[in-house]
Amino acid sequence: MAQMQIGEALKQFLNKSKLKNGIRAVQIESVWENVMGKTIARYTDKIEIINSTLFIRTSVGPLKHELVYQKDKIIERINEAMGEKVLTNVVIQ
Repeated sequence: MAQMQIGEALKQFLNKSKLKNGIRAVQIESVWENVMGKTIARYTDKIEIINSTLFIRTSVGPLKHELVYQKDKIIERINEAMGEKVLTNVVIQ
């Protein structure tokens, strides 16, 4: 049996686990305010990740439009904050 560090073992487990998307969503929520700013974070109702698509839910109309224009920047910032390519698409609801 090969030995590996606990961090690597957890990363391998998460990559194969069905819990992966839920854990990634929690990680993104934890960096959301730092990445997008306090105002956007305050008016964001829910963040979900399915496969590599981030679903952002907000009830504020002007914010929806702003986020639509920032999709590429959101993907870039989140991937940078996570240290790997986590997102390929963003859907604003």
